[in-house]
Amino acid sequence: MSIDLPTAKLDQVVARHAEVEAMLAAGAEGEEYVRLGREFSDLSPVVEQVRALRAAEQDLSDAREMLADPEMRDLAQSEVERLEAQLDSLAKEVRVALLPKDAMDERGIILEVRAGTGGDEAALFAGDLFRMYSRYAAEKGWSVEVLSESEGSMGGYKEVIAAVHGRGAYARLKFESGVHRVQRVPDTEASGRIHTSAATVAVLPEAEEVDVDINESDLRIDVYRAQGAGGQHVNKTESAVRITHLPTGIVVAVQDERSQHRNKARAMALLRSRMLDEERQRQDNARSADRRGQVGSGDRSERIRTYNFPQGRLTDHRINLTLYKLEEVITGQALDEVLDALITEHQAGLMAASERD
Repeated sequence: MSIDLPTAKLDQVVARHAEVEAMLAAGAEGEEYVRLGREFSDLSPVVEQVRALRAAEQDLSDAREMLADPEMRDLAQSEVERLEAQLDSLAKEVRVALLPKDAMDERGIILEVRAGTGGDEAALFAGDLFRMYSRYAAEKGWSVEVLSESEGSMGGYKEVIAAVHGRGAYARLKFESGVHRVQRVPDTEASGRIHTSAATVAVLPEAEEVDVDINESDLRIDVYRAQGAGGQHVNKTESAVRITHLPTGIVVAVQDERSQHRNKARAMALLRSRMLDEERQRQDNARSADRRGQVGSGDRSERIRTYNFPQGRLTDHRINLTLYKLEEVITGQALDEVLDALITEHQAGLMAASERD
């Protein structure tokens, strides 16, 4: 059996892990300590897998030597078969661990959900999607901070934008960007006719200040009275903030009942994420040929999923996945089954691409 793994690369990973560990022990400080600590944390599970793989390789070699002993042959053959299966599994894990990492995977996200075609029903569906992600975030121990919302006339949202703070949120949810379609009988439909509506989801990695260079002179900042609940304070105080980035035309707006300062900070965070996302989209488009056959990169116009309530069926069109667990998914409980399948497909595409190189 051939494991076919790049031995030199495995050696480099193990050596780099030891080097980083030594630098941390030597007393690295400040930003250098943080950077090295993050790298050590990223490398440690990979090194553990490599060590487990090499230990299994040695055990397999020893078991094969035992095959020469007639008295031990049956026991040795059983051990060889067990170790070959274990080695195959470990090799797959190491291959995945060695795949190129998205530098944003460990970040939190900016989540944007907007009602699409379908009027009031689309707004209700947008609300369902936002609750699905919010419940999923709660199960993962992440926090959700609503930055901006516009409610539908019968409930749900015309638009809701939130920051989801939690390590690895982008890695789990980045393939959710696109058009989500729902087929169901709306509460407002007296005849029981099934309607088709849609909502658009955008998942952006949370940007840090160092990720995007923004000149104050490129910004137009407007303040205005916030709209919505909040009574007299909302009507009298210009606490809402709208920022326009003049070179790109990107506009963000955030409102809060009390603090203009907090709204500006939120708006700047949202602007950075939008600008970072735009740059990443531009780079992805330039590499589009390399991504052929992989899971979609987040094209906002791509119809990615259908939620069919009468049949309790969810279909992800990118990977031809169908689950009859719609209620469990829409409540966030079984969303991992969809996300795991998407991530596995993405990893398979990356491995196929690496084998072609």
